[in-house]
Amino acid sequence: MSVKPDRWIKEMAEKHRMIEPFSDTQVRENVISYGVSSYGYDVRVADEFKVFTNINSDIVDPKNFSATSFVDIKADSVLIPPNSFVLARTVEYFRIPRNILTICLGKSTYARCGIIVNVTPFEPEWEGYATLEVSNTTPLPAKIYANEGIAQIVFFEASEICKVSYKDKKGKYQAQSDITLPKI
Repeated sequence: MSVKPDRWIKEMAEKHRMIEPFSDTQVRENVISYGVSSYGYDVRVADEFKVFTNINSDIVDPKNFSATSFVDIKADSVLIPPNSFVLARTVEYFRIPRNILTICLGKSTYARCGIIVNVTPFEPEWEGYATLEVSNTTPLPAKIYANEGIAQIVFFEASEICKVSYKDKKGKYQAQSDITLPKI
């Protein structure tokens, strides 16, 4: 596997719609940065959030997850309660080529504040808006800014094409358009 550089990311976005919308530079002024970087793409978090709450005392069960565990908020920013999390989605829509796998890591600006971003890899031929899990590990409320950088996607090219892609196996999160809760 090899990591793909900025030139490749730009070409794939512009010619093959791999990332939409796409910023061919790193936007930094007065925002947490987003856009193409040397070996990745810094994604933005959209203005739609599902804030986890224990108001209904539901059990967190990935096989039977209750939507009542969240409060929906649409705003320019959101406060994550102490030791809690929000689900969100990327501003960008992705179309991953068959020979590519991605890894997503949180941005250092948030990490230095005790905020962790968790996103599963984008498998070959997966497409959609990525659902983001943003955890506040601190004992204080933490603020997240919509339409600003939240995490970096790194693109890895495989040495050979996979036999079965995410699209081939009809993955349950294929072409998701909203914040998507766990599915079985």
